[in-house]
Order: sequence, then C-alpha cells, then structure tokens
Amino acid sequence: METSKAKGAGAVNPWGILLLLALGLLISFVDRTSLSSALADKSFVAEFALTSVERGWLNSSFFWSYGLCQLGMGWVVDRYGVKWPYTVCFTLWCLASAATGMVTTLGALILMRLLVGAAEAVVIPASYRWMGNNFRESQKGLAVGIFAMGGKFGPAIGAPIAAWIIVHHSWQLMFVATGLVGLLWLGPWLLMVKNDFPSKAELVTRRHTAASVTFGSLLASPVVWGGMINNFCYGYFTFYCMTWMPAYLVEQRGLSLEKSGLYTFFSFAGIAIVATIAGWAADRLIARGRDAVRVRKSFVVAGFIGGTTVLLGAYASTLQMALFWNVLSLSLLGLVTANNTTLCKLTLIPKPAIGLNTGLQQVATSLAGGISASLSGWLLHVSGSYTAPMLAIFVFLLIGAGSSVILLQRKWAPRVGEPAAQLAQESQDAPAPLHDALGKV
Repeated sequence: METSKAKGAGAVNPWGILLLLALGLLISFVDRTSLSSALADKSFVAEFALTSVERGWLNSSFFWSYGLCQLGMGWVVDRYGVKWPYTVCFTLWCLASAATGMVTTLGALILMRLLVGAAEAVVIPASYRWMGNNFRESQKGLAVGIFAMGGKFGPAIGAPIAAWIIVHHSWQLMFVATGLVGLLWLGPWLLMVKNDFPSKAELVTRRHTAASVTFGSLLASPVVWGGMINNFCYGYFTFYCMTWMPAYLVEQRGLSLEKSGLYTFFSFAGIAIVATIAGWAADRLIARGRDAVRVRKSFVVAGFIGGTTVLLGAYASTLQMALFWNVLSLSLLGLVTANNTTLCKLTLIPKPAIGLNTGLQQVATSLAGGISASLSGWLLHVSGSYTAPMLAIFVFLLIGAGSSVILLQRKWAPRVGEPAAQLAQESQDAPAPLHDALGKV
C-alpha cells in the first residue's frame, strides 16, 4: 500500500508506528479496566466496604478526569506534536496505576483513578492526529480498525490476567504488576517515533493552521454533534462491558471470577476482530469508487442495530444463551468501531482540527463511561437485577443508529477558514517555546 507523505510524527513505516500506537491503547485499557476485576473480588469490596452505588461511582471516577482533560490534550497535540506529550502522560498513568495497589483508603483510591484518567486523555487525540497525517481515505478504515483492536484487546486480555493475579495472589499485586509492566512500551516508542516537537516557526504555523477551524465552527456543525452522540451511545455499551460485565457474570449468572474474565475476553476479542474486518471492507468499497460517507454510515447503522441483541441476553433463560448473546451483541457493535471513528474524526473533519475535534468527541465518550458506570450501578441498586442496565443500553444504541442517519452528512461538515495574513512575519518574530529546552531528538 502507498501511504501519504508523513507530516507529523512521521516514520519510514507508518504501519509499524500504528501497531505501536495500538499497543499503547491496549496498555491504557488494561490499566483503566483492571478496577472492574477488583470490584468483582469480594476481598476488595470488603476492604473498602463498598455498596453497589459506591462501586458505580468508583468505576466512573476515571471517566470524569478523562473527559475534562480531552479538549486540553487535543489542543496540545495540534500544536506541540505527538511524541513528547504522549511520553510524559504515558509514564504518569502507568505509575498511578501501580500506586493504586498501595493505597489503603477510598479517597486515595479515587485520587489514583482520577490521575490515570487525566493522563490517559492524551491517547486518542494524539493517535488520531498521527493517523490523520499519515493515511489516505482508502487506508483509514483499516488503520483505525487495527488501532481500535488495542482498545478491545486491552480489556479482553487484561480481564483474565487481572482475575488470575487476584485469585492466585492479591488485588494489590495485580495493580502494581499491570502498571509497571506497561512502562516497557516506552523503549520502542522513544526509539521509533521521530521528534515532532515544533521549532519557533513551526509553532506559529501550527497555531494559525489549527485556528483556521475554530471551536465555535466545530460546535456549529451537525456532523460534530452526530459524532458526539454516536460516541456516547457506543461508549455507553462498551464501558458497561468493561466496568460491570465481570460483576454481572459472577453475581447474576454464577460464573467464577476466572471464567468471567474468559468470557469478557471472548466479547472484546469479537468486537476487535469485527472492527478490523469492517474497516477493511469499507476501505475496499471506497477504493472501488463508492461514496465514503455512505459506505461508512451503512456499517455504523448496522452495528448499532446488531448491538441491541444484548437485550436478548438479559432475558435468556439459560447461562449458555446469555453468554452467546453477550458475546454476539458486543461483537456486532464492531461494525461501528472503525467506520464511525473514521467518519467522525477523520473523513468529515479538516486536518488542522483533528486533535481538537477528537478531544471534543472524546468528552462525549468520557461522559458515556462515567454515566454508564454510575447509572448502571444505580439501576442495579433500585431494581436488584442487571436487566434494567441492559434496557438502558438498548435505548442508547437505537439513538446512535438514528443519529448516524440524520446528522452524519457531508454538507454539514465543519469548514477551514483562511490562514492569517501575517503568518510569515510572526514566524520570524515568535519567541522560542519549550522546544529550545527539550531540543531535537
């Protein structure tokens, strides 16, 4: 495949960097979802004397700081590049994850989750900023599908590993081990990715280029709102599976903690595989001349409708059928993953605003995580059953399908304004930024 000329954190082989970004996403999801396995462990719940409502709030704490920092991280990577902001934040969240295993109070536990959420906010804006600069339209679906596999295999791999460590050792060791092992990723990242921290002139250019699509113009676009609605509806289901699925399988379906981790793996492996195939299939149709927006929208709507089969699992009378529908519904949602992301963050969005728009989209995703975790806990508390939380998922998935049909249209995409007239002069007069302190790598 022929790739476009790299403009950001470019590399000789962009697909190799893409795999590294996917691995970074995987590590972030392992660290953010390890708590769900701990919350299914009776000793952990007893240690902090947690109620169902408190478990919901604890699960949601990550997403509040994660959401609040998204726009800021998008602004940072649009102006200062991908490599160094990602490096600093990656180190911080791994250390905070490891420190979670050492806390002894609920307040300290919540603080660690807030730190992990704030630092992980860099992952999506930085990654999509890099992909938007390095892949053509007919490659983006596959690229996003491969990248998204990291977000699905993170909980798929992390859940059984976390459960095994808890069962055979302790929840404290689980947090320490999963946090510190992730730091090994920094070696190849620092070696393989070129420094894209801007010089004085480049910083001014990036500031004016990014400003050519304003925050107001993004908020005025129905496409951006459609993307936020879709991200919320998609995220509501996936984050429910990350935060509550292990507890559902243990408490309502009678599985052991280890077996619940195994079936969580099957569900997220399914969505990862379907996401990659669906992204590739859409790319092939687009390469043959089909309209990119129409093709990707078709996959998105089909995925939202397919995901509603989760409700069949809630009403299933046998364990086998409940597990079947759980796995199938999340797998079918994979039709949405790559194509919705490509459509709402790359295809219909001007390149100068990819980072800022992605940060804005991720605010909706973060809200989905926080609301899904806490609302599901409240619904479980008042109803005494997991059927009510699954009914909420059903409703949100239908909303996502409707949003895709109505709002995601090319004519409503945000526009790029004219560049500033004094760009060249300001490039000469601009003061030296942090670049001079860090130096070129």
